[in-house]
Amino acid sequence: MNPQSFLVLVQIFCGLFAAAVLIYIFLPSRDTDIGAEKTRVTYLYERKEVVYENLRDLNFEFKAGKFTQADYDAMRVGMEAEAARILAEIDMLESVRA
Repeated sequence: MNPQSFLVLVQIFCGLFAAAVLIYIFLPSRDTDIGAEKTRVTYLYERKEVVYENLRDLNFEFKAGKFTQADYDAMRVGMEAEAARILAEIDMLESVRA
């Protein structure tokens, strides 16, 4: 085997190996049923925590001077309304479940 044909074989092998590695890395997993199943109540508790964190961030940013009083009040009222809706739905679902 001459050096030129050996070099071509090595390049073909390296190309095939690289393609196989890339396919293995980026091929989506067939095991899609790994995550825990969430109930509506679990989702609502997670959403409640996000809304509370957003309210804390909003309060901090208002105190830092990033918002005017009118903007702060409008966003706070909207977030508090969303929190109230979430809490009401949690109460409703938990009373039905109990």
